[in-house]
Amino acid sequence: MKLLLDQDVYAATVKFLRDSGHDVITASDIGRSRASDSELLSLAHQWERVFVTRDRDFGGLVFLGTFDAGVLYLRISPSTLRAGHDELERVLKTYSEEELKSAFVVIEPGRHRFRRVSR
Repeated sequence: MKLLLDQDVYAATVKFLRDSGHDVITASDIGRSRASDSELLSLAHQWERVFVTRDRDFGGLVFLGTFDAGVLYLRISPSTLRAGHDELERVLKTYSEEELKSAFVVIEPGRHRFRRVSR
């Protein structure tokens, strides 16, 4: 799966996704660690990537804004990293890339909520 990761995603999560075979680009890889939230969502859409973040502000941008990028919002902490990765893996195996590009998914240890974003 093609993913663009926000600067706030844990390094362990970046490694987990890359080790799992996903095509991962981080905001810092492309020199955009200080980019605005809207710029990052626009890039994800342009590059046809699902955006991954730990920043809850993206929900408002997706549902109230005009952004067409799918977002995986990780509600995990260092103490719940393993369980969070297990649920993230479950989401990436359950839904197709196309489904995730038009959804906002909240991922927590042991569960997730999938909400389709229609434009």
